[in-house]
Amino acid sequence: MKVATHTAQRFLALQNGEHVNGAFMLIWLKYGMTLADDEQRRAKAHSLVKEFAQEFKSRNGSITCRELLGCDISTSEGMRLAEENELFTTRCPKFVRDAAEIIEQILL
Repeated sequence: MKVATHTAQRFLALQNGEHVNGAFMLIWLKYGMTLADDEQRRAKAHSLVKEFAQEFKSRNGSITCRELLGCDISTSEGMRLAEENELFTTRCPKFVRDAAEIIEQILL
């Protein structure tokens, strides 16, 4: 149920970067609901997801891949721009590091 709950949330936010979705999944796996009516755990998970998103935004300006990279990699044109400008090797490593640092602070 924990992953299923997170999966539903994830489909509502498909434009997030994978580093953000990965952090959300970790939060839901640790704090997500184990019973359908476990409102307290759901509220805790939602609170931590919001905390993560706010901290990531404060460091990087956004949580969406399109805004972070400045192009829409779900299109062939956007992917071409990202590859030509080496965005996956120049920008993404910082986003992954930031996500890892933030999730470590939240989960420990």
